[in-house]
Amino acid sequence: MVERVIATPAALELIETLKSKFGPKLFFFQSGGCCDNSAANCYLPGDLTVGSQDIYLGTIGGAPFYISKSQFEFWQHTQVIVDVVDCDGGGTFSLEGGSGKAFLSRSRLFTDEEWAELEKTPPLTGDVQQLSSGQ
Repeated sequence: MVERVIATPAALELIETLKSKFGPKLFFFQSGGCCDNSAANCYLPGDLTVGSQDIYLGTIGGAPFYISKSQFEFWQHTQVIVDVVDCDGGGTFSLEGGSGKAFLSRSRLFTDEEWAELEKTPPLTGDVQQLSSGQ
């Protein structure tokens, strides 16, 4: 099965650290830029509303990952790869802010074979995924 979003070992380690600090119910949203730096941001339930115009890409480290429908139109042919970089910790709305680490989104184009498989199962919208998973 082709995954629309994956995480590096460093990202999975940071997710586990955040879970131990904030609890197991984390989720990610791929930001669109400006103030939140066009990165994968990690939130707690209630910090950000995910709705019918958002797309569920998959799960990383047990945490659901969403992207806006408009951004998905640009990113749909790529696999999002969530990584971690060292940073000064400022200017982020994400839970890891102030930790000296930041999530970073990388991507790669799907192969023709992967894209053909993905076209058979369109992604869920955020509100449908939340209902089906009890998030």
